[in-house]
Amino acid sequence: MSDDVQPTAAEVRAAVEAVKAALDRHLDAIEKRSGEDDPAVHEAFEALASAAESYDELLYDAYDEVTPLEVPTGGSMPEYEGPEEPEAISVLIRRDYTVVAPDRLFSQARHASEDTDGSATATVNAALGVIFGEYEPDEIAQRHKDFGFEEGDSTLWVSAVEPAEPGEWLEAPFDQADPHTVVCRFDVSAVFDDELGVLDPD
Repeated sequence: MSDDVQPTAAEVRAAVEAVKAALDRHLDAIEKRSGEDDPAVHEAFEALASAAESYDELLYDAYDEVTPLEVPTGGSMPEYEGPEEPEAISVLIRRDYTVVAPDRLFSQARHASEDTDGSATATVNAALGVIFGEYEPDEIAQRHKDFGFEEGDSTLWVSAVEPAEPGEWLEAPFDQADPHTVVCRFDVSAVFDDELGVLDPD
């Protein structure tokens, strides 16, 4: 807001009332959630983020003060510069895990490989090679506790790309991860209280 159009005290008061209402709506949605990815919770989260940002801006413009409220957004992304209608997309996924129970990891590796010589459990690296060679990443994500993992942060990027020939990018699969071509991004982190953060450059 420019200096020559200052918000009134009533506008600031209305903004803080909007934050209060958004907080109530957010808690109500959480208490009534129907599942882990309930869209009502996500919508209430986004509404709370918007109300808090508006109040913070008005408070600063009117009184040169700020709040301690900071809504996590999952990181910042540059403006989208890709095609309006991509011919092809690339889905880039990162999931972090902590190995908290190596015994479970070794047990699953022995079972998956029918290990008879101990090679599958010689080291954590060997067991990881067996597990990720035998199971799909999505199954590991769903059953992470069975494999002795604790979930960390994860992110998924959907990027616009040119159609590729088979094997064309396998030597350097991640070199084409260009933030300017990310159509949408989905982040999961403990900083979101296990909610889904979405960044849409459009």
